Parts: sequence; structure tokens; C-alpha cells
Amino acid sequence: MHHSVHVNNLSFSYPDGHPALRGITLHIEPGEKVALVGPNGAGKSTLMLHLNGILMAKSGQVEVCGLDIEESNLNRVRASVGLVFQNPDDQLFSPTVFEDVAFGPIYQGLSPQQVNERVQSALAAVNMLDYAPRVSYHLSTGEKKRIAIATVLSMHPEVLVLDEPTAGLDPRARRTLIRLLRELPITMLVSTHDLAMVRELFPRTIIMDGGQVVADGDTLQLLQDGALLEAHGLEKP
Repeated sequence: MHHSVHVNNLSFSYPDGHPALRGITLHIEPGEKVALVGPNGAGKSTLMLHLNGILMAKSGQVEVCGLDIEESNLNRVRASVGLVFQNPDDQLFSPTVFEDVAFGPIYQGLSPQQVNERVQSALAAVNMLDYAPRVSYHLSTGEKKRIAIATVLSMHPEVLVLDEPTAGLDPRARRTLIRLLRELPITMLVSTHDLAMVRELFPRTIIMDGGQVVADGDTLQLLQDGALLEAHGLEKP
């Protein structure tokens, strides 16, 4: 059985020479739900962009669902790893919710009937079935976040990678989203500043700072270590 996510000694610098990742190694097993925390600029988003080939490893190895991230594999990688950005407007661009959620399955070459089934089941998973005919940009931030998750669920990914899923949500929308993430039976890596959600949802936490993994282990143990949290710009939940 392969790791869902296998990152080995990954380093990455942006064109201006700024090193964003310095020797990142981490493994996530199938079915694990893992939180990724750390201050802004720690390299969390850069790492996530390597997990579906938006950025390509120049130094080190990245493998997801048994697939090396390389040009020839990108379609398979992007079907296996659903990446949901912090701003759902980066992900929603069709006239209706249905068309946004159908985009991936259509691109995968499924029949109209299969596409319809995928859209229905993805919207049902995020409790948004009634929203299929709606126009995405009229929705609230919380609704858009759930639709953005549906747009990747419709491709039946093995791994869900979410960047700041609760950012900008009111308490009710946040609660709805947490319930959704708890119920989704899928491997998950979630970058967040919401440590109360981390404590509630994720058995394992990885702390990044300065482009490195500085801690990786049992969430409750890490979140009780006040000195560790303070050293990396995090507040005890």
C-alpha cells in the first residue's frame, strides 16, 4: 500500500531566489486527516502547490497516490488530489454551480449521465444539492467554499488538500464546514490558522516554519506545548 502523500527532502526557491521550502519530508497514510499549521510565510501554500503539480519539485521527491509528480502524470495527479484554494473565487468561474461542479468530470471524459451522477453526489456531500441551478457569485463565502470543495469531490480524488477552509466564515458557516470535513471519508491535508478546528478534527498536526517541518505528531500533545507554539507564532487554542 503506497502513502497517499510522500514528500522527501523537497526544497524550492522562487525565481527571486527566496527559499520557500528547505528539505521538507512528510508522509500521509490513506485515510489520515492531518493539519498543517505555522505562521504566514512558513511555506505551507508553496508545499500544497507541489502536491498537484502547479509547482514542480526541482530538488527532492513528491509522490501522491503512488504517482510521481511529472508532466506525463499531471492529469492523473489532478484527478487524485483535490486542491481547494483559500479564495473560492479562484475556483468558481462557470455561470452556474452545476457547471462548476461538472467541469472536472466533463474534462475527464465521462458520459453526460456519469457527469450528472458525479455532480449530484458531490453537491449532496457538501449539503448543496438545491444550489445546482444557482449563480456562484451570488452565494455567501461559506456556500462558495462548499461549492469549491464539491468541484474537486466530483472528480473522486483520493486526497483532499485545503488551504484555510474556515477563513472568512461566520460561526455557523464554520461549524457547517467542520461537520462536512469530519464526515468526508477521505485523506486530508488542511492548512489553517484555526487551531480550535485543528484540535477538534485532526489527530495529527504538522507545524511548519521558515520552510521546514519543525514538529509533526499527535495534535493534542503539540497543542499543549505552549513554548513550541509560541516559538512558531501560534497561539494556544
